[in-house]
Amino acid sequence: MSLDHDTIIADTQTWLTRAVIGLNLCPFAKAVHVKNQIRYRVSDADTPEALLEDLIAELCILRDADPEEIDTSLLVHPGVLTDFMDFNDFLDVVDAAVAELDLEGMIQVASFHPDYQFDGTEPDDIDNYSNRSPYPTLHLIRESSLEQAVAAIPDPEDIYEANIATLRKLGHEGWKKLWEVGAEDKA
Repeated sequence: MSLDHDTIIADTQTWLTRAVIGLNLCPFAKAVHVKNQIRYRVSDADTPEALLEDLIAELCILRDADPEEIDTSLLVHPGVLTDFMDFNDFLDVVDAAVAELDLEGMIQVASFHPDYQFDGTEPDDIDNYSNRSPYPTLHLIRESSLEQAVAAIPDPEDIYEANIATLRKLGHEGWKKLWEVGAEDKA
């Protein structure tokens, strides 16, 4: 698969600004976006093994980076784990890599996928769209930054419910309109 990294990054940034930040699905995302502290890495991996190598490298980069320069990383991998169930199964490998590198409590990994589906939902339920990204993506997050962000929010446990309410109000038609050419970034 020939990948155009610039397009993949641009698509990911559009998703971040229009959905994640624009709909306030993650109240922590705007600050790191505005400060340019998000590292975007496109993996050319076409096997889970190659993706694991890229993940380990990215975990090490984030671990070693100055948080003022790189606070979080999005590892986008459009050529592998395009099937959501395969992607979901790979998350056990992700957790094992974090543990193997002794990064538990330092870095956690969140998951996003074009076909993301929460347990107990139907594939097209709008609730799933809070974790739907243009390409399979692993989001590497510094635990210390997450703790600071959570401390600044009055009721962080309500984020999930607020996201569901936002998405249900928006509906499928509203979600589609976010991606229309010329749609304004809300960030």
